[in-house]
Amino acid sequence: MILVAGGTGFVGGAVVRELRRRGLDVAVLTRDAKRAARRFEGLGVDLREGDVRDAASLAPAIRGSDAVIGCQQFPNSPIENPSRGHTFEEVDAKGTENLVAVAKAAGAKRYVYLSGAGAAPDAPYHWFRAKWRAETAVRQSGLLYTIFRPSWVYGPEDKALNRFLGMSRFLPFVPLIGSAAEQRLQPVFIDDVGRAVAEALVHPTADNQVFELGGPEVLTMKEIVRTALEVSSRRRLLVSAPKALMKLASSVLQFAPGRPLTPHAVEFITMDALADPTRAELTLGIKMTLLRDALATYLAPP
Repeated sequence: MILVAGGTGFVGGAVVRELRRRGLDVAVLTRDAKRAARRFEGLGVDLREGDVRDAASLAPAIRGSDAVIGCQQFPNSPIENPSRGHTFEEVDAKGTENLVAVAKAAGAKRYVYLSGAGAAPDAPYHWFRAKWRAETAVRQSGLLYTIFRPSWVYGPEDKALNRFLGMSRFLPFVPLIGSAAEQRLQPVFIDDVGRAVAEALVHPTADNQVFELGGPEVLTMKEIVRTALEVSSRRRLLVSAPKALMKLASSVLQFAPGRPLTPHAVEFITMDALADPTRAELTLGIKMTLLRDALATYLAPP
């Protein structure tokens, strides 16, 4: 049995689907089994309730699992909500420490962690330091492990690219945050992430390794959005809004109900995200998909 923490999310859901496609037994750790049941209806997934922030809730969920895959994210990530415990420290760092400790005590043999490109102990941003803390817990666990550091992940359920496309349905232009228009990204298709995780479970050469996961192209956000518009047969003008203006707006919006935007989130969504997939491709026997080819699988008009 393979337990997936965060299996109801964007990345975790892709991992669950790929594992089930291969005929593997999968359990999903979830805080809301009823909602998860609707998401995975007909997929043959075992649902187990628990919260990564509450170690005591994890033991019954992890019991009997041979491997644990950590894909957990807090709602509305990367916009943190400390009052609800929705932070990188609570969910990524502490959550992973809890999962690793309980997994080891329960007799699990392997742990796969979905970290992020840029994770480092001296990273300038706290979210990357939190992911490094999580990585450290995994590396020091004594379990066989594989750590993935994906770049900018996109797919049918992503929040970023689909937000731009959503705006293009009713606006004659698509706004981009100033510096974000030229930020350098290596977009990785969600299906490729799912395949990489699944292959890591069966490749001994992936044991105790850290892999970057990026797409085969280095592109700016402007190029990514333009390609998505072309694939979906939409002609729209791309307009850059000054980053300083967005940070000013976010300083006010962070106090609005639901915290729709924060200064930290503006920094997060405008930074470069590069990741060289070469080692992962060679070790796991996978090939990353070109952006246009991947987008055509779900954006091309019928």
